[in-house]
Amino acid sequence: METAKVLEEHRFLEKLVGVWDVAAPEMSGDQRWTEIVRSLHGIWFVGEGSGQMPGGGAATTILTLGYSAARGKYIGSWIGSMMDYMWVYEGDLSPDGKVLNLYTRGPDFENAGAEQDYREQIIFTDDDHRTFNSSAKQPDGSWKQFMEAHYTRKP
Repeated sequence: METAKVLEEHRFLEKLVGVWDVAAPEMSGDQRWTEIVRSLHGIWFVGEGSGQMPGGGAATTILTLGYSAARGKYIGSWIGSMMDYMWVYEGDLSPDGKVLNLYTRGPDFENAGAEQDYREQIIFTDDDHRTFNSSAKQPDGSWKQFMEAHYTRKP
């Protein structure tokens, strides 16, 4: 196997590196989330989030992202201490270079035992602000957003 080389696609992910404050509409004032993202030699990026869940309880999340030159896709995974499911991603970057679309399949939260397609997006508004949202694919092929979080880089 040949050693991976840092590509332009990896450079996009480099923008994630740092410490981020996280806020979401469903979070109350005492619920604080922080995400710390680091680079593994410019090839893989690992984000660890920690905070309080809406409704109570501490939680930790791990996001991994990279780029597969062989597949021509961004790839990654997400796990959280609040569930026993590993989300596996494959995605692409929007033509304007601001939105990373990550597609996955997982449990349907409304129908026990069923699965559903999801799309998560990381949207950069500038170098210090980004949004993360999650949407579920609808029967007509459209995406219905059900979660949104806002990230602000800490100085």
